[in-house]
Amino acid sequence: MFESKYDVIVVGAGHAGCEAAAAAANLGSKTLLITMNLQFTGQMSCNPAMGGIAKGQIVREIDALGGYSGIVSDNSAIQFKMLNQSKGPAMWSPRVQSDRSLFALEWRKMLENTPKLDFYQDMVVDLLFDKEAVQGVVTSLGLKIYSKSVVLTNGTFLNGLIHIGEKNFGGGRAGETASIGLTAALENVGFQSGRMKTGTPPRVDGRSLNFEVMEEQAGDEQPSKFSYLPITKPLTKQRSCHITHTNTTVHEILASGFDRSPMFNGNIKSTGPRYCPSIEDKINRFADKNRHQIFVEPEGWDTVEVYVNGFSTSLPDDIQYKALKQVKGFENVKFFRPGYAIEYDYFQPTQLFHTLETKRIEGLYFAGQINGTTGYEEAGAQGIIAGINAHLKINDQEPFILGREEAYIGVLIDDLILKGAEEPYRMFTSRAEYRTLLRQDNADDRLTARSHKIGLASDERLRLVANKAKAKTALVHYLEKTSYELQEANALLEAKQSDLVTQSDKFAKLLSRPSVQRKDIVNFNPLANYLKENQFTDEVFEQAEIQIKYAGYIDKEKRNADKLKRLENIKIPKDFNFDVLASLSFEAKEKLNHLRPNTLAQASRISGINPSDISVLLVSMGR
Repeated sequence: MFESKYDVIVVGAGHAGCEAAAAAANLGSKTLLITMNLQFTGQMSCNPAMGGIAKGQIVREIDALGGYSGIVSDNSAIQFKMLNQSKGPAMWSPRVQSDRSLFALEWRKMLENTPKLDFYQDMVVDLLFDKEAVQGVVTSLGLKIYSKSVVLTNGTFLNGLIHIGEKNFGGGRAGETASIGLTAALENVGFQSGRMKTGTPPRVDGRSLNFEVMEEQAGDEQPSKFSYLPITKPLTKQRSCHITHTNTTVHEILASGFDRSPMFNGNIKSTGPRYCPSIEDKINRFADKNRHQIFVEPEGWDTVEVYVNGFSTSLPDDIQYKALKQVKGFENVKFFRPGYAIEYDYFQPTQLFHTLETKRIEGLYFAGQINGTTGYEEAGAQGIIAGINAHLKINDQEPFILGREEAYIGVLIDDLILKGAEEPYRMFTSRAEYRTLLRQDNADDRLTARSHKIGLASDERLRLVANKAKAKTALVHYLEKTSYELQEANALLEAKQSDLVTQSDKFAKLLSRPSVQRKDIVNFNPLANYLKENQFTDEVFEQAEIQIKYAGYIDKEKRNADKLKRLENIKIPKDFNFDVLASLSFEAKEKLNHLRPNTLAQASRISGINPSDISVLLVSMGR
């Protein structure tokens, strides 16, 4: 079965592994996806949801590149919400509540319908090397499977250790064994590893909860979707989530178990996620808060299982149960399973190139939590980039690297490679300096043509993008050249308690007012007839509105991005000796020699490198 050599082997079938395998196979590489249990392909290990603040933008970007996360999310969604709509469009972030079982099933179906992709169930315990290049993998059954490249996406399984109170046992996820051997194999060839921690809350029986005393969180009245392709459709029915809160009694019960908590008794020594802390961490760090929000999330269409978001914990199970019973609506709660923490190995991502290929071993790629990230979306983003580059590398093609001004995916990878990860990395809109350019609505416009050029995004995707861009340009031109009727405009402005106009003006000027939205003028004359005649979608009108309203901000960010590109064009020779530059600070020399940035722009983003150091390098490179 394994006599012939694979082009790409992907280890692990989580979000990173699924995207990596799909990308490599769809580009034409003979690909093998090997994982410890094929039944858990595409498993949602933690909360049953995709997207959210900045993460929703990433899912849209994966879809625009030709990945599967957006399609799978749409086909398994039970609720859709566009978050942050009260803020500017740079902050709008799509999110779906997912059917956990259906999500995994949809991933399995997508992958099994991908040509050139094979599957195998086994544990990878070692790698095969030829000098400083990877040659394949070794499994727990002793099989040697050869390949031209390998992508490791091991999630939380590398020497995984699960903690529930004073009990701990090996495992990569509840009910699954840890992956043993691979960390040592990587360390033996010089890689530096570390330990990180994450956690998950209890799952409970929804029949034992009183939802009537909780605050209902319904989906959007007019739900959208993730994928830009028409093969997925917006939801026509949705399930609600609910919100409740902890209280001082809950906190007191939780605190009574601190002496048996692995977080506080020294059993857990690794770093956990700063922005998704456990409930015991919250009440310890924020002792002045007398309550914390709990999101009560259904696990699917046809199950009573409920995910208690905001109650992640590794406290003893009896403490978890006693405390949760004191939460409003949880008085009669029944557990399906307690929460737990898990420690696992990761490798500093500063050991990678921007392609996610390792600097030490040629043809070996890391993606997902092995790089110190947290979140399905961040994992999927790394997976598709690693899969793309593994294929391009073995075919002697130029690498595929996204800039910070092109995508959140570019921001994510650039942060990892240049700054490393001392704690689990999570994406936020604040991490992107060009977030007005990197909106969720225009990911296809930013990325699809680039992906199509390498053969991943389909002709249909490119056609859809071109048609949308053409329609948007026409609509913007119309709004800038066509005048509204004075009486209609003043009636609207009076209702919004805004300054009236004394004479008719162009639609674009009216729409540029902060208080006026496209829905307010959609029936105005003569615009209504023009929209109807040309059958413009609301998606096109939304992009036209954003371009008109935020033109100044968008142009400013484009200018700033262009300035950055000038530094990106100044390459640093691979063998450059930074020690010969006497004017460089000691810290700059140390970090530049260690991280070996490819361009001056990358050097400028390294922590500890200041503007005077860049000036020295500019002079040295001959400006």
